[in-house]
Amino acid sequence: MSSNLHPMLNVAIKAARAAGAIINRAALDVEAVRISQKQVNDFVTEIDHASEKVIIDTLLTAYPDHGILAEESGSQHGNPAADHIWIIDPLDGTTNFIHGFPVYCVSIALQVRGKIEQAVIYDPTRNDLFTATKGRGAFMNDRRLRVSKRIRLQECIISTGFPFRKGDNFNQYLRMMGDVMQRTAGLRRPGSAALDLAYVAAGFTDGFFETGLSPWDVAAGSLLVTEAGGLVGNFTGESDFLEQKECLAGAPRIYGQLVSILGKFSKFASAGDKAAVRDAVDKLQGDDANSAEDTAAEGPDADSAEPKDAPF
Repeated sequence: MSSNLHPMLNVAIKAARAAGAIINRAALDVEAVRISQKQVNDFVTEIDHASEKVIIDTLLTAYPDHGILAEESGSQHGNPAADHIWIIDPLDGTTNFIHGFPVYCVSIALQVRGKIEQAVIYDPTRNDLFTATKGRGAFMNDRRLRVSKRIRLQECIISTGFPFRKGDNFNQYLRMMGDVMQRTAGLRRPGSAALDLAYVAAGFTDGFFETGLSPWDVAAGSLLVTEAGGLVGNFTGESDFLEQKECLAGAPRIYGQLVSILGKFSKFASAGDKAAVRDAVDKLQGDDANSAEDTAAEGPDADSAEPKDAPF
C-alpha cells in the first residue's frame, strides 16, 4: 500500500483485498457455496457474510470509533452516531457470482459528516483496484481516471440495471430503456452497479442509470465518477441522490442529455411529466394485453410463425 494515499483509504484497500481473497477462493467451487434468498431474485451467500465480516473487522480494528453501514448487517456494528461512517457492499453482483459470471466487486466508501470522502471498488476477478479520495482524483490501479470525452449521445454506450424485484415497475423501465436505446450506440447490463459507476469513471462507458439502488450500491462509485470529472445525481439532475433510490451518472455533456431523457421518469418529476409517463406505460400495458389476445386467437400454431424483431 502506498504512503502517498490517505491512511483511511489504505485501510479500506486492505479490507477490500482481504474480502476479494475470500471471494476468489469461493469462486473456484461456486457450486459448493451456500445460498439463501432475501426476496424473489435477491440472493445472499455465505461469501457475502464472510466478506462483510473481514471488511468490518479490518476497518474497526483500525478505527474502533467509526460507524458501519453494511448491506447484510446494516448499522449493528461500530458507532452509528459517529461522524465517520463506512458504507460497505461486500459482494456487489451476488447473482452474477453464484452463476459463475465474472462481473462482481467489493465496494467500500467512507462518509464523513454526510459527504463521501474515500472510495474503494475492487474487482477480484481482474485484480482491478479503483480508488478515490475527495479532492485528489480517481485511479484504477496506478492510472489516473478521466470520464469519457464523447459529447454526442448517439456515439455512447450507457449501462443500466434491469428491474428484478416483485413490485418493480417493469413497463416503466421498458419505456426508459426504449427512450435511451433509440438515442445511443448501445445499452449494457453488467449486473453490478458499483462496477458500472467505476466504468463510467474510467471512460469504459459514457453513462449509467438505475432505480432501486441503496447507498452501499452507489456510495463508492459516485466519488470515483466525480473525482474523474463526471457528474452524479438523480434523474432530474439533483446531486442529493444517495438515499433516493435513483442514480444517474456520466460525463458532463452526456449527463445533461440523459437528464433530458430520464428526468420525466424521476419520482421528483413534475406532475405533468408523471402523467405523461403513466399514459405511455398504460399504452404499453394495453399493447401487451392486445398482443397476448391476438396470439391466443391465432391458435397453437402461432409460435411457429416467423419471429418478429424485438420492439427495441
